[in-house]
Parts: sequence; C-alpha cells; structure tokens
Amino acid sequence: MTDILWTSAEAAAATEGRATRAFEVTGVSIDTRTLAKGDLFVALKDVRDGHDFVRAALDKGAAAALVSRIPEGCSDKDPLLVVPDVLEGLTALGRAGRARTRAKVVGVTGSVGKTSTKEMLRKVLAAQGRVHAAEASYNNHWGVPLTLARMPADTDFAVIEIGMNHPGEIAPLAKLARPHVAVITTVAPAHLEAFENLDGIAREKAAIFEGVEPGGTAVVPLGLPVSGLLEAAGRGHGHHILTFGPDPEADWRLIHAKVTADATVVEASHKGADGLIHPLLFKLRTQGTHFAQNALAVLAVAAAAGADTAVAALDLGQWLPAGGRGMRERIVLDVVDDHLSFDLIDDAYNANPTSVGAALDMLAAAQPKDGVGRKAAGRRIAILGDMLELGPDEIAMHAALAGHPAMAQVTTVHCVGPRMKALWEALPRAKRGEWHETAEEMVPELRHLADAGDVLLVKGSKGIKVALLVDAIRKLGQAVAHHNRGTE
Repeated sequence: MTDILWTSAEAAAATEGRATRAFEVTGVSIDTRTLAKGDLFVALKDVRDGHDFVRAALDKGAAAALVSRIPEGCSDKDPLLVVPDVLEGLTALGRAGRARTRAKVVGVTGSVGKTSTKEMLRKVLAAQGRVHAAEASYNNHWGVPLTLARMPADTDFAVIEIGMNHPGEIAPLAKLARPHVAVITTVAPAHLEAFENLDGIAREKAAIFEGVEPGGTAVVPLGLPVSGLLEAAGRGHGHHILTFGPDPEADWRLIHAKVTADATVVEASHKGADGLIHPLLFKLRTQGTHFAQNALAVLAVAAAAGADTAVAALDLGQWLPAGGRGMRERIVLDVVDDHLSFDLIDDAYNANPTSVGAALDMLAAAQPKDGVGRKAAGRRIAILGDMLELGPDEIAMHAALAGHPAMAQVTTVHCVGPRMKALWEALPRAKRGEWHETAEEMVPELRHLADAGDVLLVKGSKGIKVALLVDAIRKLGQAVAHHNRGTE
C-alpha cells in the first residue's frame, strides 16, 4: 500500500485553504499526462490554466485538486482544496513539507552540473537512507515547492536543486528549502543577458547560503576567479566551509582524472577530521573530468550530511547520466551485424561555453572504430547548437570554441543556429561540416552525416531544439544503451 502523503486536514492547515470534503493523497502532480492515481493535482496557471484540466484529473484518479475556484465541470462534492492563489498554496504546502521532516536537506546550485550532481547524490545516499530528490530539473519557483510538497515525512536525505535565470531568484527558494548543506557546483558564463559579469552570477549563486540552516555547511569550488567571493559569502552567514577542486588547498582535492574509453578513474585526497590528508581512488562509469569534479562535490556534501563517504565513493561507480545530459548509447545500423554501429553522446539539454568545452573533452576521449564503415577511419563528429542567454559577447563566445584544445581531436563540426555560424566560420575548412539555421533544417541531412564506427556528440541550448536531432539520429538505426559506460 502506498503511504499517505497528505490528508485533507494536514493540507488545509498548511495552506490555510478550505477542503470541500475529506481526502488522502499519495503524491502531488502538476500534469495530467503523468498524473498517478491518488495524486493531488495542482491547478497551476502557465501556458494553460490548470483549472481547465481539473475535471480530467479527477476522472483519471486524482484524489483531490488544489484550486483557487471551483472549476467548470466540478462542484463542492468533488475533493477540492480551495486557496486564494494556487502557486502560493503549493509554496505553503512545500514549506510545511520541509517543516515536518527530520531529513538532512541538501541544496544544489551552479552554472553547470546541477542536475548531474543532484542525481549523483540521489544514487550515493540511497544506500544510506531514504532519499527524496527533485525530478528532472524542477529547480524554479514552482519546481522547488513541488519537490518539497512531495517529500515523505520519514525522508532521511533530501536533495533540492535550485536554479535561476535572473537576479533575486535563488535566495527565496533557498529560504524555502532551508538546506543543512548547500553546494555550488561551479560558476560559469551562463545567463549573462541578466547579469553584468561573472561576479554578478557568483553573487546570485552564493545567495543559496542565505537559506542554509544555522551551523550548516557551504560547499564551494576552489580554483575559480570567483572562489573567494563564494567562500566569503558562506562565511558571512556563519557557515562551515568545505572546498573541492584541483586546487592544492581544497579539502576535497582532485589530483588526477584519467579518462578512458569506458570510464573516468579519479585520484583524489581529502582532509579528515583527524587533520590528516587521506588518499582516495574511485571510478566513474562515464567519461569527463567535469564529472570527476562533480563527484568530489558529492563526497564533500555526503561528509557534511553525515553519510559514510567510503561507501559513497564506491556507489559513485553505479551512477550513469540521464538522457540529454551526456548519456551515451550505441546506434546499431544493421540488426544482423551489430558491428555496423556508431556511438551517440546525447548532451542536448543545455549549453554554455563551459559545458560545451566539457562535452568536447568527452568527445575527444571517445574512441571511434576504424574499418567498419564506409570510411576507413572512424570519426569524432560534433553537432553543436546555439548557446543562449550569453549576453552581448555571445558571438565572440561561439567563435572562441574553435580554439578549444579538444577541437584538435574532432574530425568534423556541424553547426545549428545563427549564433553557431560564428563558430562554423571560425573553424578550419577541413573541420567545417554543415551549417543550418534550425535543427529542423538539419534533420533530413543526418543520414549522410554518420557512419559505422563514428562517435557523434549533440550539444546545444534547449531553445535551439537539437534534441530533435538526437531523436532523428536514433531513428537511423536501433538504439542500445551503454551499460558499462556513459557521459554527462
């Protein structure tokens, strides 16, 4: 039997709303397409008004709906929780969910790697207690309260992802989540349209420390131009500071990350409670030094949250990235001869200069296969879409990717979007592939771009829709997930 998450009395007390009748819910949903029987349907207003779907949600099995009025097709006989404002009601429910738990709560933010770090934490903490973590990238003004409202009261560890697009967004969400530990994965040029410079982004990221519980821990990366600013912010709120990164002074220090065709082997060290430096060696089932950096952040957070870091380091080897964030899969072109295949790295969820550089490093480390396709040698092929929200220097940032060291190992670069044309023009002619204004225009050309033995990377901001290319590439053959290797 599924545990009861909220009774009507509890939900009404939390939101100061009016329950039309008694109910018990086992989950919380904002989408009728994914709604499960027993959920509380939250009628948020976005592109469409959620009140238009309340009747359908109840008919599908929702145990109740959170509304600001009686929707069309419903009445007081239906199980409804009526509040003045639905989003404020959801926020109040999330606040109550946080208040009733004894869980160690972790807040995660950063320009790159938030979701991967959150999912690593979900994986390593699951062996040490009941874990609740945000689904997908639910990290905004409705995603954070939704995650908190969904949290079972007996949770041991909660991992809350907190994101932003504009100044002033992180602090209120951090104060709602009230983490015991907060980590900033990194600070990089992203959302520069809304910020003057990198320091502005760093200050906004550091606002997560405003919500950390008294006596809590701020986990920050060393070796960045803004690391001092981040540390100062954490100390300014009276928090204990833990640092990670390649800097020799880091509490959790990345000494070396060896990227192979199948994995990343991480040599590191950490400062123990005994004051001594302890060596650490672990393996990730995915490629990328940036994943090694995220993993050290995870271990620092686990230590601050009271988890066994030795067990956590072992469990990191079981984590694999999700689709759109560097997941690697094999596309089999011939079901009779599975040697006729190529590898796809799906990193299509988002992009900025730092994350594109990391993706190119992954591609450079991948090993194509020679002699299996039409071409004698397997190729490393990048399909790169526009990086959005970079501000007035966006064209220069796109062109600068041509000088990334990993480009030396890339055979061909295809570009999508008006901004990526700057990269296409900056590339040597030998590396320059196709350029298209939109992802839709490139789809018909894909069958000519990949061959057996190749490794293809697809990377771009969500708004440029290069995920369409990932779907089209999968349809060139039969997709088979890599069970022993992956990427972001």
